[in-house]
Amino acid sequence: MDAKVSGSRRALITGAAGDIGRAAAIALLSQGWDLILADHPVATDRLRSFIDENGMQHRATPLALDVTSRSAVREALTSMRNSGTVPYALFNNAGVQGQFARLDEIDETDLRQVFEVNVFGAFGVLAEWAAVLISEGLSGAAVNSASMAGVGGAPNMAAYSGSKSAIIAITKSAAKDFAPMSIRVNSISPAFIGPGAMWDRQVALQAATGSQYFSSDPEEVSRQMIAMVPLRRCGSTGEVASVVAFLLSDQASYLTGINIEIAGGSV
Repeated sequence: MDAKVSGSRRALITGAAGDIGRAAAIALLSQGWDLILADHPVATDRLRSFIDENGMQHRATPLALDVTSRSAVREALTSMRNSGTVPYALFNNAGVQGQFARLDEIDETDLRQVFEVNVFGAFGVLAEWAAVLISEGLSGAAVNSASMAGVGGAPNMAAYSGSKSAIIAITKSAAKDFAPMSIRVNSISPAFIGPGAMWDRQVALQAATGSQYFSSDPEEVSRQMIAMVPLRRCGSTGEVASVVAFLLSDQASYLTGINIEIAGGSV
C-alpha cells in the first residue's frame, strides 16, 4: 500500500499533563508541530494552565481523554478525522506507576489498573490512531512509552515492569503490522528521570517498601539509584523529549520497531 504523507505536522500526546508529556510538548512545539494534548479528565485544568503558561493557545488543543475507554478513544480520533485534524504523529505516553511492593503483596485491583492504563490503554490508542491513518491513506509515526523497568525488571515494581515489557513487545509487533502502510512504531525506555513527580514518588515508595535493595531513607534511596547509573546522574525530561521528537521526525524515517533505552548506560 502506498501511503501519502500527512500535509500537517500535528501530533497527539497522551499523558500530556505529566512531566515527560509536558517536556515532549515543548520539544515538538519548538520543531513546528501543532499539538493535541490529551490527559485524563481530572488533569484538564493542569493541561490548560500548562498551555496558557507556555503561550501555546494557538498551537495546542487540550483534550480530556480516559485512555482506558476504547470507545472514548475511538470517538476522539473519529472527531479529529471528521474535522480534518488527524495527527500524523503519536506520543503514546499515558501511564501509571502503581503500587510499590513485593510481587506477592501487590493488590490485584492495583495490578489490573496498571495494566488497564499502561497496556490496554496504550494498545487502544495506538490501534485507533493507526486505523484512522490507514482509512485516510496517511503515513505516520508513533512512539510508545516503555521503561527500563520493562527491559530488566525493577524490584517492588512487578506490575509496572510487566506492563512496560508488554509495551516493548507490542511496539515490535505493531511495527511489522503497520510497515506496509508506512506507519512507523518505536518505543522509548527511560530509566531514572528527574527531578519531577514520578522521581519523587518512586524514591519515597521504594524507601517505604523495606526491601533489601534500598534504604528506608528517601535521600539515601536517591543516592543509591543514581549510583546504579554509569553516568552518575538522572536523565532530564528534556533529554527524553529530544529522543521522542527525533523518532517522530523525518530524520528517523528508516527506524521502526526499535526500543531506545534512555538510561545513562544502565542495563
